[in-house]
Amino acid sequence: MRAGLKMAVVMGFVASLSACGKSPEEKAADAMKEAATNMAKAGEEMARAGEAAATAATQGTAPAGEAAKGMEDFAKAMQGMAAAMGGANGGKPSEPVSFRDLQAAFPTVSGWTMDKPKGERMTAPVAFSQTETRYKNGDQEIEVKIVDSAFNQILVAPWAMFLSAGYEKETDEGYEKSTTIAGNPGFEKWNDRRKDGELNIVVAKRFLVSVEGDRLTDMKQLQEFAAKIDFAKLGALGAAAPAAK
Repeated sequence: MRAGLKMAVVMGFVASLSACGKSPEEKAADAMKEAATNMAKAGEEMARAGEAAATAATQGTAPAGEAAKGMEDFAKAMQGMAAAMGGANGGKPSEPVSFRDLQAAFPTVSGWTMDKPKGERMTAPVAFSQTETRYKNGDQEIEVKIVDSAFNQILVAPWAMFLSAGYEKETDEGYEKSTTIAGNPGFEKWNDRRKDGELNIVVAKRFLVSVEGDRLTDMKQLQEFAAKIDFAKLGALGAAAPAAK
């Protein structure tokens, strides 16, 4: 099954589309260009800091204190990249919720067996948590992944273009387009030849939900499955999550 897209600047990107003057296409292009430029600058700093830290740590070419300084610079560069992307929550990251709490949003679906969920939580250099599980019904499979971006825009940025209202692309094999699932913005992709598809949904401006299916009947099957996810539970978790320290 294909790896789901990760995580995107949603709020900053969408806000740019609402500005007056230019066409939606021009606004989208400007927003993506600016984000790419800022991200590239922060990425260069991150790469330099990471390389210095790795060299010092593995080759012993610098004192321990200098190696630690390199890792600190690396973390700061990662934070700078997030800040360069702008973002929801006023650009202020939050503490990621427990992946075990995220698992409560997984649905029980009649006719489908669910594997034991897996999860992890990380606090540095970029804070996030995620959980995933796989459902099976005969030879059909659906994988659900939930990521708490904790408002870190590095994770959300890759979704920005696809969430643009009216986004649509069609080929001789299938399509992709922006959509709405249970009131939440997202985008869907479908390959008619392979009979596989994916739905990617942003919940409460921070949770990234990916639902991917193989050997399905049609896209409607995936949409109905995704609608069973407890989005209200995710929204409540986001509202209760504390701000990052």
